[in-house]
Amino acid sequence: MNDIIQVKGITKTYATGFKALDGIDLNIRRGEIFALLGPNGAGKTTLISIICGIVNATAGQVIVDGHDIVRDYRAARKTIGLVPQELTNNMFDSVWATMKLSRGLFGKAPDAAHLEKVLRDLSLWDKRNEKIMSLSGGMKRRVLIAKALSHEPDVLFLDEPTAGVDVELRRDMWEMVRLLRDKGVTIILTTHYIEEAEEMADRIGVINGGRLILVEDKATLMRKLGTKQLSIHLQQPLTHIPETVAEYQLELAQGGHALVYTFDALTEQTGIAELLRALAREGIEFKDLHSSQSSLEDIFVGLVHNHPGQLKQQATEELS
Repeated sequence: MNDIIQVKGITKTYATGFKALDGIDLNIRRGEIFALLGPNGAGKTTLISIICGIVNATAGQVIVDGHDIVRDYRAARKTIGLVPQELTNNMFDSVWATMKLSRGLFGKAPDAAHLEKVLRDLSLWDKRNEKIMSLSGGMKRRVLIAKALSHEPDVLFLDEPTAGVDVELRRDMWEMVRLLRDKGVTIILTTHYIEEAEEMADRIGVINGGRLILVEDKATLMRKLGTKQLSIHLQQPLTHIPETVAEYQLELAQGGHALVYTFDALTEQTGIAELLRALAREGIEFKDLHSSQSSLEDIFVGLVHNHPGQLKQQATEELS
């Protein structure tokens, strides 16, 4: 799979001296859904804005589908659709007029059939003649997506697309994103909803403090950085963990009615069999066992809360 976006050494320093981005290198594969995760102020929106040509980088280069975003701005920008965080439509225009204008601004010939299909896919066709100011917040968000798709881009950026929308609309938008990906559109998604990335992404990048600290296939990331836990539900509650099993670093849970054992599922010896034998020797009986794996949210929180100076090195070591 070839790369449709190449980000090389992108740095952004503002006049105040604040460095929003610090040497970002990133390749986005054609036809993938790439989720960019990071806490508030991490640099997600700044990076997207630079790739889309809205903000100028202090240093570095961005190539979009073979076009330099600075030297060949028009050709690069034609390939990109952007759904920003903020509502940016002219509230006095109709939905249909907004779509037509957006398509024309990118030099595309009129195509009523395409615009109709986009509006129908987003459940906006019945609203096409209404002024945007009269729509609900969720419908306004749909219009932003429709507007971004009006000129048939090969790359679609979604910057917090489901912020403030209800669960039903969020699910509809996820389905639409998958359909676009199936048609060959590359999707770059920033989100605060970890389950959104876990549900949709092919690859995940984590940005923190203006640095890209990790990029990995979602499944590989969860397999290599995720841990598993074994919950041992006891016949009789414990008030403390016996010294004879202290080496297993167990935790009491559910008011002493369960023991939780955290282990690395990739190792040949998980220690589970030895633990169960040790509990039996102590006369600790259990009635049920339940295993679970860390979610993407657990992994993300663990990454961004590590010491900043050690974070990238640790992530590299864990993935090697």
